[in-house]
Amino acid sequence: MTLLLGRSDLERLLDVPACLDALRQGFGAEGSGAVESGGQDVSPRRVRTDLPGPGTATALLPGLVPGVPAYTVKVNAKFPGARPALRGLVCLHDLASGDLLAVLDSATVTAWRTGLAAALGTHLLARPEADRVGVVGAGAQADLVVRGLSALRTVRGLVVHDVDPERARALGEAHAHGATSDGGAVEVAVAADAAEVARRCGIVVLATWARSPLLSRTDVAPGTHLTSLGADEPGKAELTADLLRLARVFVDDVDLAVAAGALGNVGLGHDQAAGTLGELLTGRVAGRSAPGEVTVYAPVGLPWQDLALSWLAYDAARATGLGTSYDWLA
Repeated sequence: MTLLLGRSDLERLLDVPACLDALRQGFGAEGSGAVESGGQDVSPRRVRTDLPGPGTATALLPGLVPGVPAYTVKVNAKFPGARPALRGLVCLHDLASGDLLAVLDSATVTAWRTGLAAALGTHLLARPEADRVGVVGAGAQADLVVRGLSALRTVRGLVVHDVDPERARALGEAHAHGATSDGGAVEVAVAADAAEVARRCGIVVLATWARSPLLSRTDVAPGTHLTSLGADEPGKAELTADLLRLARVFVDDVDLAVAAGALGNVGLGHDQAAGTLGELLTGRVAGRSAPGEVTVYAPVGLPWQDLALSWLAYDAARATGLGTSYDWLA
């Protein structure tokens, strides 16, 4: 039997601290040199193609994590004008038999793994005292970054910009009722553009569909940390080349960042990457070197991250009875 886990199921099953722990362990295994496949060299693959019209299709495979007896294959369709813009499925398979254990809503899994992995990278690279977070692009991924950061550090202020001001206000209101670690209220504001967000915040998270950079070197003050989530396929860019040259840049996979991510999409190469988040977590590379340094985390997204959260959800669903069972072979 296969478990079908939709958005509402996943929202009930996934827990921010548990997901952060799973992602931290996954990045640590990757950064320590542990191979995903238990000894075999299986590189993660991202296969992407344009569709007729405004959409793209992407497949990520295989999702493998040491110690997890399963793998994932994810297929997404991205349509920027739709809500949600990302739709698809994550298929969770038994690693020994190939049995289909679960089918999960990809939009939810992707938002959680992308947002919370970004929260980890942001927390590690931002100045410890930075407590005002700016968001450019008020979607589900940005929301999860803020939720993750709030679990990792004190967030006293949130400044939001979106091309749709109502979405910006809605994201701000969703977090306005939160409390800081010392019981204070989170101050929320809506900004007119990305440059205003950067002026007002020590941490800036971009999660947009931009195909032209939104921030350049002159927009960013010394000591700022930026996390760019939107430059995850060819043609998309949120930060200019001169800003990335100035910054200490970390990615999740250097080859992918150059082939189809924040570096390659503005003409930069491998030498611009200071390292990966896995290497940072395991101490193989150093992070921020000075308070005034500009840092960047610019991931593309890796298949194992889908498995890390899908396995958590599947395990929790079996324990709680959530989800719908379906027999594909009946």
